[in-house]
Amino acid sequence: MAKLKDKVVIITGGVSGIGAASAELFAEEGAKLVLVDMNEELGNSFVEELKGKGHEAIFMAADVTDHDRVKEVFETTRSTYGKLDILFNNAGIGEVKPSEELDYAEWRKTVEIDLDAVFYWSQFAIKEFLKSGGGVIVNTASMYGWVGSPGSAAYNAAKGGVINLTRSLGLEYAERHIRVNALCPGFIETPILGDTNREFLTNATPMKRLGTPEEMAKAALFLASDDSSFMTGNSLIVDGGYTAQ
Repeated sequence: MAKLKDKVVIITGGVSGIGAASAELFAEEGAKLVLVDMNEELGNSFVEELKGKGHEAIFMAADVTDHDRVKEVFETTRSTYGKLDILFNNAGIGEVKPSEELDYAEWRKTVEIDLDAVFYWSQFAIKEFLKSGGGVIVNTASMYGWVGSPGSAAYNAAKGGVINLTRSLGLEYAERHIRVNALCPGFIETPILGDTNREFLTNATPMKRLGTPEEMAKAALFLASDDSSFMTGNSLIVDGGYTAQ
């Protein structure tokens, strides 16, 4: 099918969960990958696994909030592949704690990773796209950008910000051939769930199961590929029916 044939893609948070599943699917669809993550050991082994399957990929260890390192990622992408076609802003963290116990440093860390970094990674990508004639940005938001949940004030605020940032960038660059959309997952079986009660999350989901990273990867592929060519500034909610309640 090769929906991403010869497309160069940066994926942050790209070596586990939704990022890793998307990397595998994107590679199968012909993409050349730049995977970014904090976990250097896992990142290097995952890239070797992809290369063993005949795919093109490199790994760069990076804190997504480190501006200098972000610049290096884009410079390396350009020097390795000669261009950038797609940015998948997927890195994120979650903090579950009563709001009266959440200190400012915890708030800032969540918002910095989940929202601030999405902006300046997008800004770097947009500068590349304006020179090359266009491109695609996919941002991982959350169903919790649409609805509230107790004990997740920073996460919910950041993900709501990602959704409106996506709208704003989508509108701002629509005439310049840059599409920006958001993926809004529900409860997905990924490391970010940590020790969360799976039974509770399953029962809270109308479909009575958790989503899989592979299902999110298919949704991300839709947003990254020309299958969504008339879609920008929008959000795709993939949550097993949670927000329909």
